Amino acid sequence: MKAARAWSVALIGMEGAMVEVEAAISSGLPKITLVGLPDTSLYEARDRCRAAMVSVGVGWPAAPVTINLSPAILPKAGSHYDLSIVAAVGAAGESCPAVALEGRALFGEVGLDGRVRAVRGLLPAVLAAVRQGFARVVVPAAQMREAGLVEGAEVTGVADLTELFDVLRGGPGSATPIADSEIVEPGTLKDLRDVAGQVEAKWALEVAAAGRHHLYLHGPPGVGKTLLAERLPSILPDLELSESLEVSAIHSLAGLPLDGLVRRPPYADPHHSASMASLVGGGSRIAVPGAVSRAHRGVLFLDEAPEFKQQSMDALRVPLESGRIVLGRALATAVYPASFQLVLAANPCPCGHFGTPGAECRCPPNDVRRYARKVSGPILDRIDIHQHLSPLRRSFLAAALRAAEPSSSVAERVRLARDRQARRLEPVGWRTNGEVPGPVLRRRLPLPDGVERLDEAVSRGLLSARGVDKVLRLAWTIADLAGAERPGVDHLHTALALRRGEERRAA
Repeated sequence: MKAARAWSVALIGMEGAMVEVEAAISSGLPKITLVGLPDTSLYEARDRCRAAMVSVGVGWPAAPVTINLSPAILPKAGSHYDLSIVAAVGAAGESCPAVALEGRALFGEVGLDGRVRAVRGLLPAVLAAVRQGFARVVVPAAQMREAGLVEGAEVTGVADLTELFDVLRGGPGSATPIADSEIVEPGTLKDLRDVAGQVEAKWALEVAAAGRHHLYLHGPPGVGKTLLAERLPSILPDLELSESLEVSAIHSLAGLPLDGLVRRPPYADPHHSASMASLVGGGSRIAVPGAVSRAHRGVLFLDEAPEFKQQSMDALRVPLESGRIVLGRALATAVYPASFQLVLAANPCPCGHFGTPGAECRCPPNDVRRYARKVSGPILDRIDIHQHLSPLRRSFLAAALRAAEPSSSVAERVRLARDRQARRLEPVGWRTNGEVPGPVLRRRLPLPDGVERLDEAVSRGLLSARGVDKVLRLAWTIADLAGAERPGVDHLHTALALRRGEERRAA
């Protein structure tokens, strides 16, 4: 019996484990056996790999071939094992030296004509391989830039199986340039100057950006709720390198193309018809990331929030508190990061005109109440800022023609506020006010002046215990934007008004 082995990676969530792909050729009638807990797409690799090897002239052994994926207890999913299966079978059949596979991980899907195609999750797979001592990796030529984002990886790209066997015999592989991990992705960001009027709402957006606070925009249709939410990413600072790698790995798992590190905070806006699985992640054997993970370190915008299914909205409760999503399945539990800024937008009623001066609402009272209850109380209690937007009236044309403040100016104030937070919170290990746990907020940071007013709000049922922490976080953020050393009475009162959705003149 002739045998050889190659290496690949099994991904469960963001974590990867090395998989030893063993191929053994014995005597008897031709047959292919694949074992090691493969899923359907991987089980079909037998036929793909055999046809691909025959098409490039290497040939498949005319004998029984057993392919084992070890450890057998670990579930394997995906088509990225194709390249390692081909390499192991080729080495067992002496088409290439078996020693060339030692210390080398292979990733790629093969076509029936021998081409090597791109695969999902390459970046986290290469990260896992390098961490476990497999610095040499072979990847599809089209994904060399993505694999090159991993520091310490010796990346070789192959466009087809002919090139793969040439590499395993000592050839150079594809000459596609490797990505520079410091490249900042250019992006076309929508600018705040496009929004006419709504000064208070813009200021609430600035506070939300400065402290990473969740935001609820409500008001009649056409007042600018969606316009404002779409422009929140334009005033957020760039991601740090560690955050950028994490976000890029999630995008790779989601199948999004990567030509460089994702350096801007991501933005996800799923439609209200989205299922719970597409929102939080899901899958039958191994769960894949959903919109909450694709928005990690960025913004998750749910427009027409009352139109989302109740179950889907309530599934956001845990990630809003913990910053991660845990998806348990029968064979494995996947954990994905999900630390995002949530922005909700909603009309006051089905027709959108309830409570709007000068507009007629034709919705029955029961429909208005039912519509308002579609966003549950526990979700609303987790929102820091509740901002009502009123329609512009006589001043609309004047506001539309007046030069509004651009996003670049607001982004600079947000950056300065974030710097103040980072310096203050460095001893406790956090970076923004919106992330600080309640006990740290109350015991290790000085309380604002006039904090006794919060006791009164709690006793009257206007604030929950969670709401008190939200107000304290907002007070710190408002003070940071104002350049104050600590929150004062005015900052606390403004924070309370933002939390309760009261109209206040923008600072």
